[in-house]
Amino acid sequence: MKAVKFYISIFLTLFFVLSIYSQEEQKLEEEKGSFHRIGLNLSHTNVFSGVKDQENKLLSLPSWGIDYDFWFSEKWAIGLHTDILIEKYTVEENLDSQNKILERNKPIAPAVMGTYHFGRHNILFGAGAEFAEEENLFLNRVGYEYGIEFLEKWELGFSINYDFRWNAYDSFSIGIEISRIFRNKSSEK
Repeated sequence: MKAVKFYISIFLTLFFVLSIYSQEEQKLEEEKGSFHRIGLNLSHTNVFSGVKDQENKLLSLPSWGIDYDFWFSEKWAIGLHTDILIEKYTVEENLDSQNKILERNKPIAPAVMGTYHFGRHNILFGAGAEFAEEENLFLNRVGYEYGIEFLEKWELGFSINYDFRWNAYDSFSIGIEISRIFRNKSSEK
């Protein structure tokens, strides 16, 4: 059943993002406004169902993020956002009826993300997986970013993301990001 949910979620996310891309493709040729953005994120990932000293506790874990986005229009982007937790931790699987304990050793969680931009705000949505040596988990991610462009091709951003790990546990992260923007020569002013 997990595999079916996984493939349905991946299919729906890709279908939605690709349908937006195909609608915007003609506008892209006319506007020539596409660009790439690569960012490095420093954040804390918070897990409500953490286990420490045999008690349930909120765990606040340091993490890094590496984000890539391709902006194919002024309002829409698709990208790969990867979170890297740098600690070993234990969680209780609170989304499963069995409530078993799950060890996680420095997991990496990439997700294919769609982004909608308005003003200085970005709304993000997507799907991916969390990979760890113990077990891999499917996840959906939603998020919010606020960015301020400084210098000519740099952006400072603040982000909040929420990860839904199917039949396992949820987490949210709060971070700060610095990004480099690479514009096509035809879209530079």
